[in-house]
Amino acid sequence: MKVRVLFFASLREQVGRAAEEVELPAGVATVAGLRAHLMARGGAWGAALADGRRLRAAVNQDIAAPEAALRTGDEVAFFPPVTGG
Repeated sequence: MKVRVLFFASLREQVGRAAEEVELPAGVATVAGLRAHLMARGGAWGAALADGRRLRAAVNQDIAAPEAALRTGDEVAFFPPVTGG
């Protein structure tokens, strides 16, 4: 399954890219699974997507929970929580 992944704000700066196409291995079918898959790359990826780091995700521009299912062609965005004033 292939998905398009977008990175915003500090995540984009840490991983050095705004977007990429990712071919998911068998068994990776949720937002949490995708995050773990990317985090396993180590280095900047591991730090940017670390379990203790508060991040939000959206699938096809709708806020998504970690257990949200992914389908081929989905667009998944990761971004830090936003606070306003």
